[in-house]
Amino acid sequence: MKVFLYITLSLVVLFFITMAFISKSTRDTEQHKYVVLKSFDEFEVRQYEAALFSSVKLNADTYDKVSGTGFRMLAGYIFGGNETNEKIAMTSPVTMEIDDSSKMSFMVPAGIDIENLPTPNNKQIYFEQKEEKIIAAISFGGWADDEKIEKYKLKLIAELAKNNLSHTGKFAYLGYNPPFEVINRRNEVAVELINFTK
Repeated sequence: MKVFLYITLSLVVLFFITMAFISKSTRDTEQHKYVVLKSFDEFEVRQYEAALFSSVKLNADTYDKVSGTGFRMLAGYIFGGNETNEKIAMTSPVTMEIDDSSKMSFMVPAGIDIENLPTPNNKQIYFEQKEEKIIAAISFGGWADDEKIEKYKLKLIAELAKNNLSHTGKFAYLGYNPPFEVINRRNEVAVELINFTK
């Protein structure tokens, strides 16, 4: 019985050490920079800097159908799936635009411009420059799925209407954690605002 307890305790300690290491790695990952312009009870309005992204479009209309495939394609590129076998640092968040068709994007690390990026082996991957923009974002924890994303999308729509804020109607999911990080997960639903007054 004591041996079993020692083994269980050791596994629990190992789990929390591993999660602490993964959480630190997540915190140290370069993020798309923004400033908070205004905080509301349920959401934030943020101004994001212009940035370069690697993206892939997929003929699917749900998070469940897009998340795994899109992530593998873009991760394959930054982990060496390119003409020079070059590794590119991971950034955060992973962005997914979900509509009739879907798009997943990784931000290119700061200091790398499009002329210096290696050509992807996968021809579906392309690069796009996104200009500075103002978005509203609502956060939720745990594991994301289509049901939760829809729930928080509708909640954000209601909050924006309540505060008389106009938006483009094109929503995106933002994910900040690797799949194997099981605690302190951060997810967001975001939409670009129109004519927001700072």
